Amino acid sequence: MSVAESTRAESDKTTASPLLVSRDGAVAMLTMNRPKARNALAEDLIDALARAFAELSTDAGVKAIVLTGAPPAFCAGHDLREMTEARSQADLGKAYFATIFEKCSSVMQAIVNCPKPVIAAVEGIATAAGCQLVATCDLAVASETSRFSTPGVNIGLFCSTPMVALTRNVAPKHAMEMLLTGDMLDAHRAEQIGLVNRVAPSGGALGQAMELARQIADKSPLTVKIGKEAFYQQRHLPLADAYAYTARVMTENMLARDAEEGIGAFLDKRAAVWTGE
Repeated sequence: MSVAESTRAESDKTTASPLLVSRDGAVAMLTMNRPKARNALAEDLIDALARAFAELSTDAGVKAIVLTGAPPAFCAGHDLREMTEARSQADLGKAYFATIFEKCSSVMQAIVNCPKPVIAAVEGIATAAGCQLVATCDLAVASETSRFSTPGVNIGLFCSTPMVALTRNVAPKHAMEMLLTGDMLDAHRAEQIGLVNRVAPSGGALGQAMELARQIADKSPLTVKIGKEAFYQQRHLPLADAYAYTARVMTENMLARDAEEGIGAFLDKRAAVWTGE
């Protein structure tokens, strides 16, 4: 990959790239790599995620993306030590805080706007903005030992930006309970309320996420791109508007070569050959 990642001093004074990018065929894997800080979203990691999603979105060789964290955690949210250091600035950190939350929100939107499906593979904790990442990804696989929470209320900082993704994935009362109590949810409860799709054995989240990614990567990339965009566009439209919009999408989709090829292959009982057109 040509994604060039900057390095950052970790708490033990060693240096490491905050984000590792690798490829397995048509599947790209992004590994948040600040294990000693539970992969907290320091500014350099947020910037690295932004660059990676911008590049992978236009990489024709990538059909799906898996996002995970270096053990022992998925992501513990924002880096509170880095944010606390910013309070020493003349404005008490206001400009820095605004920048961090804007950058993080942009990454979440980049995941939604990415034409390739993004799958979270969760081991360990996913808290605050880490839980936001899970909720933002199109799909999520969690190990049975993973845990989820939006605990900002416990430290006087309500999880307002994580709330945006959370309320778009789980029922309002479930989201409100998480936000108001800060309680930790286990993986099976997260699956019950729709925060994750599947629960894997401990240590098995990445394997199942990669398997799911490969399955999706075998589909027409054009069809997947059309479908993902339409999914997010229609979900908040009034019913009649949603049907009118998706009817237009399907009409255009039917004119694509991949739709012609796929339908022909189905009728001929043969494997389709996708061109992405």
